[in-house]
Amino acid sequence: MIARACAPGTGTPQPGRVLPPSTGEIEPAVSRPVLVVDNFDSFVYNLVQYLGQLGVRCIVRRNDAVTVDELPGLDVAGVLLSPGPGTPADAGVTVPMVRAAAAAGTPVLGVCLGHQAIAEAFGAEVVRAPELLHGKTSQVLHSGAGVLAGLPSPFTATRYHSLAVDRATVPDELEVTGSTESGIVMALRHRELPVEGVQFHPESVLTEGGHRMLANWLSACGLTPDPAAVAAATAAAQRLAAAV
Repeated sequence: MIARACAPGTGTPQPGRVLPPSTGEIEPAVSRPVLVVDNFDSFVYNLVQYLGQLGVRCIVRRNDAVTVDELPGLDVAGVLLSPGPGTPADAGVTVPMVRAAAAAGTPVLGVCLGHQAIAEAFGAEVVRAPELLHGKTSQVLHSGAGVLAGLPSPFTATRYHSLAVDRATVPDELEVTGSTESGIVMALRHRELPVEGVQFHPESVLTEGGHRMLANWLSACGLTPDPAAVAAATAAAQRLAAAV
Protein backbone atom coordinates (compact mmCIF):
# COMPACT_ATOMS: atom_id res chain seq x y z
CA MET A 1 0.00 0.00 0.00
CA ILE A 2 1.25 3.48 -0.78
CA ALA A 3 2.27 5.67 2.12
CA ARG A 4 0.68 9.02 1.41
CA ALA A 5 -0.15 12.26 3.09
CA CYS A 6 -2.39 12.08 6.12
CA ALA A 7 -6.09 12.54 5.54
CA PRO A 8 -7.69 15.80 6.64
CA GLY A 9 -8.00 16.12 10.37
CA THR A 10 -4.98 13.97 11.24
CA GLY A 11 -2.77 16.86 12.26
CA THR A 12 -0.94 17.67 9.04
CA PRO A 13 -0.67 21.47 8.72
CA GLN A 14 -2.68 22.79 5.80
CA PRO A 15 -3.48 26.39 4.91
CA GLY A 16 -6.67 25.30 3.15
CA ARG A 17 -9.32 23.15 4.82
CA VAL A 18 -10.30 20.14 2.74
CA LEU A 19 -14.06 19.98 2.46
CA PRO A 20 -16.08 16.76 2.12
CA PRO A 21 -15.45 15.11 -1.25
CA SER A 22 -19.02 15.76 -2.38
CA THR A 23 -18.32 19.49 -2.58
CA GLY A 24 -15.26 19.04 -4.75
CA GLU A 25 -13.63 22.17 -3.42
CA ILE A 26 -10.95 23.30 -1.03
CA GLU A 27 -10.91 26.65 0.74
CA PRO A 28 -9.94 29.40 1.25
CA ALA A 29 -9.71 30.68 -2.30
CA VAL A 30 -6.39 32.11 -3.39
CA SER A 31 -6.46 33.60 -6.89
CA ARG A 32 -7.87 31.41 -9.68
CA PRO A 33 -8.59 27.77 -8.87
CA VAL A 34 -7.15 24.60 -10.36
CA LEU A 35 -9.41 21.99 -11.95
CA VAL A 36 -8.67 18.47 -10.74
CA VAL A 37 -10.13 15.79 -13.00
CA ASP A 38 -10.81 12.84 -10.71
CA ASN A 39 -10.30 9.53 -12.51
CA PHE A 40 -12.15 7.65 -9.77
CA ASP A 41 -8.99 7.38 -7.70
CA SER A 42 -9.33 6.80 -3.96
CA PHE A 43 -6.40 9.08 -3.19
CA VAL A 44 -7.26 12.08 -5.37
CA TYR A 45 -7.87 14.13 -2.24
CA ASN A 46 -4.26 13.59 -1.19
CA LEU A 47 -3.31 15.58 -4.28
CA VAL A 48 -5.99 18.13 -3.39
CA GLN A 49 -4.59 18.32 0.12
CA TYR A 50 -1.06 18.88 -1.14
CA LEU A 51 -2.32 21.72 -3.33
CA GLY A 52 -4.26 23.12 -0.39
CA GLN A 53 -1.13 23.10 1.72
CA LEU A 54 0.38 25.32 -0.97
CA GLY A 55 -2.55 27.75 -0.71
CA VAL A 56 -4.47 26.78 -3.84
CA ARG A 57 -8.21 26.27 -4.23
CA CYS A 58 -9.28 23.20 -6.20
CA ILE A 59 -12.41 22.38 -8.14
CA VAL A 60 -12.71 18.59 -8.33
CA ARG A 61 -14.85 16.95 -11.00
CA ARG A 62 -15.03 13.27 -11.86
CA ASN A 63 -14.11 12.37 -15.41
CA ASP A 64 -17.74 11.71 -16.30
CA ALA A 65 -19.06 14.89 -14.67
CA VAL A 66 -17.24 17.61 -16.59
CA THR A 67 -16.94 18.40 -20.29
CA VAL A 68 -14.36 20.23 -22.35
CA ASP A 69 -17.05 22.81 -23.19
CA GLU A 70 -17.16 23.78 -19.51
CA LEU A 71 -13.45 24.55 -19.32
CA PRO A 72 -13.61 28.22 -20.43
CA GLY A 73 -16.41 29.00 -17.98
CA LEU A 74 -14.55 27.49 -15.05
CA ASP A 75 -11.76 30.04 -15.56
CA VAL A 76 -9.11 27.83 -13.97
CA ALA A 77 -5.40 28.52 -13.81
CA GLY A 78 -4.52 24.92 -14.63
CA VAL A 79 -5.82 21.38 -15.03
CA LEU A 80 -4.51 18.45 -13.01
CA LEU A 81 -5.39 14.96 -14.25
CA SER A 82 -5.44 12.47 -11.40
CA PRO A 83 -4.30 8.87 -11.15
CA GLY A 84 -6.89 6.15 -11.58
CA PRO A 85 -7.59 2.59 -12.68
CA GLY A 86 -7.66 1.28 -16.23
CA THR A 87 -6.33 2.91 -19.37
CA PRO A 88 -6.60 6.45 -20.76
CA ALA A 89 -9.37 5.21 -23.06
CA ASP A 90 -11.38 4.27 -19.97
CA ALA A 91 -10.87 7.67 -18.31
CA GLY A 92 -13.86 9.62 -19.59
CA VAL A 93 -13.04 13.20 -20.54
CA THR A 94 -9.36 12.93 -19.60
CA VAL A 95 -7.77 12.62 -23.05
CA PRO A 96 -10.11 15.20 -24.65
CA MET A 97 -9.41 17.51 -21.69
CA VAL A 98 -5.68 17.32 -22.43
CA ARG A 99 -6.31 18.46 -25.99
CA ALA A 100 -8.78 21.18 -25.02
CA ALA A 101 -6.58 22.63 -22.28
CA ALA A 102 -3.50 22.49 -24.49
CA ALA A 103 -5.34 24.28 -27.30
CA ALA A 104 -6.38 26.99 -24.83
CA GLY A 105 -2.86 27.35 -23.45
CA THR A 106 -3.99 26.21 -20.00
CA PRO A 107 -1.22 24.43 -18.07
CA VAL A 108 -1.81 20.69 -17.60
CA LEU A 109 -0.21 18.25 -15.18
CA GLY A 110 -1.00 14.54 -15.42
CA VAL A 111 -0.24 12.08 -12.64
CA CYS A 112 0.04 8.33 -13.36
CA LEU A 113 -3.06 7.67 -15.52
CA GLY A 114 -3.17 11.41 -16.26
CA HIS A 115 0.42 11.22 -17.47
CA GLN A 116 -0.48 8.32 -19.75
CA ALA A 117 -3.46 10.29 -21.08
CA ILE A 118 -1.15 13.15 -22.06
CA ALA A 119 1.07 10.72 -23.94
CA GLU A 120 -1.90 9.23 -25.82
CA ALA A 121 -3.36 12.66 -26.58
CA PHE A 122 -0.20 13.51 -28.53
CA GLY A 123 0.17 10.15 -30.27
CA ALA A 124 2.33 8.00 -28.00
CA GLU A 125 1.29 4.49 -27.01
CA VAL A 126 0.65 3.17 -23.52
CA VAL A 127 1.64 -0.47 -23.10
CA ARG A 128 2.10 -3.08 -20.42
CA ALA A 129 5.02 -2.02 -18.24
CA PRO A 130 8.04 -4.34 -18.25
CA GLU A 131 8.02 -4.24 -14.47
CA LEU A 132 5.01 -4.00 -12.19
CA LEU A 133 5.51 -1.88 -9.10
CA HIS A 134 2.63 -1.24 -6.73
CA GLY A 135 3.48 0.94 -3.77
CA LYS A 136 7.21 0.47 -4.31
CA THR A 137 9.88 3.13 -4.76
CA SER A 138 12.35 3.62 -7.59
CA GLN A 139 15.12 6.04 -8.39
CA VAL A 140 14.19 8.56 -11.08
CA LEU A 141 16.87 10.12 -13.25
CA HIS A 142 15.85 13.40 -14.84
CA SER A 143 16.87 16.48 -16.80
CA GLY A 144 15.68 19.05 -14.26
CA ALA A 145 13.06 20.42 -16.64
CA GLY A 146 9.56 21.58 -15.75
CA VAL A 147 8.09 20.21 -12.55
CA LEU A 148 11.36 18.42 -11.80
CA ALA A 149 13.36 21.65 -11.55
CA GLY A 150 15.38 21.89 -8.36
CA LEU A 151 15.15 18.19 -7.47
CA PRO A 152 18.20 15.98 -7.08
CA SER A 153 18.88 13.43 -9.80
CA PRO A 154 18.17 10.73 -9.05
CA PHE A 155 15.38 11.12 -6.51
CA THR A 156 13.12 8.56 -4.87
CA ALA A 157 9.58 8.22 -6.24
CA THR A 158 6.65 5.97 -5.41
CA ARG A 159 5.22 3.96 -8.29
CA TYR A 160 1.87 2.26 -8.54
CA HIS A 161 1.21 1.16 -12.11
CA SER A 162 1.13 -1.75 -14.53
CA LEU A 163 1.10 0.34 -17.72
CA ALA A 164 3.71 2.76 -19.03
CA VAL A 165 4.36 5.05 -21.97
CA ASP A 166 6.25 3.28 -24.75
CA ARG A 167 9.37 5.41 -25.15
CA ALA A 168 9.81 4.34 -28.78
CA THR A 169 6.45 5.90 -29.69
CA VAL A 170 6.93 9.28 -27.99
CA PRO A 171 6.51 11.92 -30.75
CA ASP A 172 9.03 14.68 -31.37
CA GLU A 173 6.72 17.31 -29.84
CA LEU A 174 7.09 15.59 -26.46
CA GLU A 175 10.34 15.12 -24.57
CA VAL A 176 11.06 12.49 -21.93
CA THR A 177 12.34 14.37 -18.88
CA GLY A 178 12.59 11.53 -16.37
CA SER A 179 13.08 7.77 -16.39
CA THR A 180 14.02 4.86 -14.19
CA GLU A 181 17.50 3.38 -14.30
CA SER A 182 16.08 0.74 -16.65
CA GLY A 183 14.67 3.37 -19.02
CA ILE A 184 10.95 3.32 -18.18
CA VAL A 185 9.42 6.74 -18.84
CA MET A 186 8.68 8.49 -15.56
CA ALA A 187 8.11 12.05 -16.78
CA LEU A 188 7.51 13.87 -20.04
CA ARG A 189 6.53 17.32 -21.22
CA HIS A 190 5.48 19.11 -24.38
CA ARG A 191 8.30 21.04 -26.00
CA GLU A 192 6.19 24.16 -26.62
CA LEU A 193 2.95 23.90 -24.62
CA PRO A 194 2.61 23.98 -20.80
CA VAL A 195 1.72 20.29 -20.62
CA GLU A 196 3.60 17.65 -18.64
CA GLY A 197 3.08 14.42 -16.77
CA VAL A 198 4.68 12.17 -14.19
CA GLN A 199 4.15 8.42 -13.99
CA PHE A 200 4.93 8.25 -10.27
CA HIS A 201 2.93 9.67 -7.37
CA PRO A 202 4.09 13.06 -6.02
CA GLU A 203 1.33 12.85 -3.38
CA SER A 204 3.03 9.89 -1.70
CA VAL A 205 5.10 10.89 1.33
CA LEU A 206 7.73 8.41 0.14
CA THR A 207 8.21 10.45 -3.04
CA GLU A 208 11.01 12.93 -2.54
CA GLY A 209 10.06 16.53 -3.27
CA GLY A 210 6.37 16.03 -4.05
CA HIS A 211 5.40 19.50 -2.83
CA ARG A 212 8.27 21.05 -4.78
CA MET A 213 7.03 19.42 -7.99
CA LEU A 214 3.52 20.74 -7.47
CA ALA A 215 4.90 24.17 -6.56
CA ASN A 216 6.86 24.20 -9.82
CA TRP A 217 3.70 23.41 -11.73
CA LEU A 218 1.68 26.02 -9.86
CA SER A 219 4.29 28.60 -10.81
CA ALA A 220 3.69 27.69 -14.46
CA CYS A 221 -0.01 28.29 -13.74
CA GLY A 222 0.73 31.76 -12.38
CA LEU A 223 0.05 30.62 -8.81
CA THR A 224 3.55 30.68 -7.34
CA PRO A 225 3.26 29.43 -3.74
CA ASP A 226 4.84 31.10 -0.73
CA PRO A 227 8.28 29.47 -0.28
CA ALA A 228 7.56 29.18 3.45
CA ALA A 229 4.45 27.13 2.70
CA VAL A 230 6.42 24.84 0.40
CA ALA A 231 9.10 24.36 3.06
CA ALA A 232 6.58 23.68 5.82
CA ALA A 233 4.60 21.19 3.75
CA THR A 234 7.79 19.44 2.64
CA ALA A 235 9.00 19.15 6.22
CA ALA A 236 5.66 17.68 7.31
CA ALA A 237 5.81 15.09 4.53
CA GLN A 238 9.38 14.19 5.48
CA ARG A 239 8.30 13.60 9.08
CA LEU A 240 5.52 11.30 7.89
CA ALA A 241 7.92 9.43 5.61
CA ALA A 242 10.35 8.92 8.49
CA ALA A 243 7.57 7.35 10.52
CA VAL A 244 6.61 4.81 7.83
